[in-house]
Amino acid sequence: MKTASLLFATAAILALPACATMGTGQGASANTTLLGADGTSHGVAKVTQTTSGLKVTVAATGLTPGVHAVHVHTTGTCTAPAFTSAGGHWNPMGKQHGMENPMGSHMGDMPNMTVNADGRGTLEYTIAGGALSDGTTPLFDADGAAVVVHALPDDNKSDPAGKAGDRLACGVLTLG
Repeated sequence: MKTASLLFATAAILALPACATMGTGQGASANTTLLGADGTSHGVAKVTQTTSGLKVTVAATGLTPGVHAVHVHTTGTCTAPAFTSAGGHWNPMGKQHGMENPMGSHMGDMPNMTVNADGRGTLEYTIAGGALSDGTTPLFDADGAAVVVHALPDDNKSDPAGKAGDRLACGVLTLG
């Protein structure tokens, strides 16, 4: 009986590192509901680990038609009404802002999303080299991460935020 218990305990200890990283490899994902300042749902966002990086998919609803910036922000907190609690754009490499900035870009910078007359918009983009929780620049650190939809389009070059305007909707990403 002691031998069986010892073998079980040894197997459990050896399995700990695998359990600690389970759910963060290729195919693992993080999800959120995008909420407006009044608590209304404005769609969902999903971040999936792929071999190329982090695939971000956004399906927005109930937004003003037009072009809106969408970014991954560095802090997993969305305090209404301004959502400034989500911090700045995810920028683990210390770059400047903007996909067209020769000194950029933040890892959280993404293309703009067009919202149609019915208030719906979609965005799909892969953040090259990004990882949920592994590597040297994990998205998930001690304070988490969020996805934010802004009122205006991102000009893709102005530091620090591309003149994207107010934050209309915010969602805290959760693994799972």
